[in-house]
Amino acid sequence: MRELVGLNGWFAAAFAILILQRGAELAIARRHARWIRRQGGYEVGRKHYPLLVGVHLFFLVGLALEVAVFKAVPPSWWPAPFALFLAAQGLRVWCIRSLGPYWNTRVMVAPGHRPVVRGPYRYLRHPNYVVVVTELLTLPLVFGAFVSAAVFTVLNLWILLKVRIPAEERVLTQVTPYREEMENRGRFLPRWMKTNEN
Repeated sequence: MRELVGLNGWFAAAFAILILQRGAELAIARRHARWIRRQGGYEVGRKHYPLLVGVHLFFLVGLALEVAVFKAVPPSWWPAPFALFLAAQGLRVWCIRSLGPYWNTRVMVAPGHRPVVRGPYRYLRHPNYVVVVTELLTLPLVFGAFVSAAVFTVLNLWILLKVRIPAEERVLTQVTPYREEMENRGRFLPRWMKTNEN
C-alpha cells in the first residue's frame, strides 16, 4: 500500500509538471506568433493543428487512466526511459533557445527570413519533433503505461510524417531558402548516423 501511495504521488507530481510545462509553451508560442506576424509572417496548417492538440490531450487522459485507474506498474528498468525523458527536456530547451522567436507549437513562417541553423538545427531539421516523440514514448514507459506509449507514439508519428512535416517543409521551401540551408541535414538523425539519404 505504501508503495502504491508513493507511486501515485510521483505520478501526480510528474503529471502536474507536464501540464505546467505545456501551459508555459503555449504562452511562449502565442508571444512568438505575435512577433512573427509583425514581421509579415503568417500561420499555415491550421486544419491539422487541432488534430495534434487532440492527440496530446488524449495522451494526458490515457496516461492518467492507465496509471491511476488501471494501476500500471513501473518496470524494473524505468530509469532508462526516465533518463531519455530528461534528455529530451534538455533538447527542448536547446531548441527553444536556438530558434528564439521562431519557435512555435504552430507552423508560423516569415517569408524571406533565413532558417535557423544554430544549436541542434546545425545537425537536424526537426529536433523539436524528436523531443515530442521521445516524450510520448518514454514518460508512459517510466510508469509502466505500455498501451499509452504504443498508441500515442504511433499516432503522433503518423501525424508528423504524413501531415505536419510535409506541410511545414513545403511552405518553408516556398517562402524561405529552406532547401538550400537544410538539404544536408537529416530530419530526425544527423546525416553521419545514417547510411541512406533522408
